[in-house]
Amino acid sequence: MASQDALLKSTNRTSYRPNVDLSDGPAASLRHLLITHAGSRQLVVIQDFPDPDALSSAWAYQLIAAAYDVDCDIFYSGTLSHQENIALVKLTNLPAKRWQSKKKPDLSQYVGYVLVDTQGTTSQLLEQVNKAGVPLLVVIDHHTVQGKSQAEFADIRPEARATATILTQYLQAGLLDLDRSNSKHVKCATALMHGLRSDTGQLMQAAEADFMAAAYLSQYCDAQLLSAILQAARSKRAMDVIERSLRNRNIQNSVSIAGVGYLRYEDRDAIPQATDFLLTEEDVHTAVVYGIVHDEDDEREVVIGSLRTSKITLDPDEFIKEAFGQDDQGRFFGGGRSTAGGFEVPVGFLSGFYENSDYNRLKWEVFDVQIKQKLLKLINPKDGVMNTD
Repeated sequence: MASQDALLKSTNRTSYRPNVDLSDGPAASLRHLLITHAGSRQLVVIQDFPDPDALSSAWAYQLIAAAYDVDCDIFYSGTLSHQENIALVKLTNLPAKRWQSKKKPDLSQYVGYVLVDTQGTTSQLLEQVNKAGVPLLVVIDHHTVQGKSQAEFADIRPEARATATILTQYLQAGLLDLDRSNSKHVKCATALMHGLRSDTGQLMQAAEADFMAAAYLSQYCDAQLLSAILQAARSKRAMDVIERSLRNRNIQNSVSIAGVGYLRYEDRDAIPQATDFLLTEEDVHTAVVYGIVHDEDDEREVVIGSLRTSKITLDPDEFIKEAFGQDDQGRFFGGGRSTAGGFEVPVGFLSGFYENSDYNRLKWEVFDVQIKQKLLKLINPKDGVMNTD
């Protein structure tokens, strides 16, 4: 009986790991690149305000690279403000670091940089990295292709629901053998599960590959740790932003649009939380929330917005790009994936926050009206691009 139990455990352990030929495909190409760069150091760049998918995928890449004698440092230039992201990093000791201008690393030590869960459009670090002449080595992402990649290795899959799924498939292919006795492996698997669940709406929008990846990760992740991450409480400031979005929302053609005014830099993640909340209202299939985020350190201001939709005929990437267009260098102000998107529009010359001033009020009114007009134009049932069937 004991031998049968052992056999069953052995069978279950490998039941979600397909037989993958490492002589072909993306996993093989990545393996070749890592072998080629053995003994070097890489810079892993994620979006300014990283979500669980970006954080976990970057960590998985770091662990895979280490198996081939490649050291990696993970950096983001923004901040962690969403309570689940903070809990994820603290409870797992996830090795992502904020880029600080006073303590920035020596870029000459890196043989190249890696983009994970981004193609560079959501990271301010690229200007400094490119200026230093650090070449782009790897791009791994699941968002819509933003342009021709100059990377040595690019694995961009718009059909994938999460970048965590792509990284998990690398693990399934054997680029790194996870070990249940290795606490770092267990925590990374837990982080990947969280990232996968987060980007697939708790698996409600998951495809077959995502379910297979989740099944594989379930063999290694810590359920209690994941539960602790998911139970992190919302901050009072996030609740205030949600309340503002409810008070200011404008609903037309089942689309809820809300401007929430000014937010501090560290409260930026309250915007997607408010968007998720507005989407739960009856007869609403799409929600957009936006505000002006100001950074007190450098007095920079950006209009940041988030979109969530349950309408299968709406393409968030197309919708946002149509609404906000491109800057003078041809870069889109936003984009998205199957059920979500976001946009960032620099305030530029008008940046500058003055406490309790009429200037702030007037500036917000101008941006609020402009953004609403751009969005309402697209949801107009007569002339808009949105399918209202």
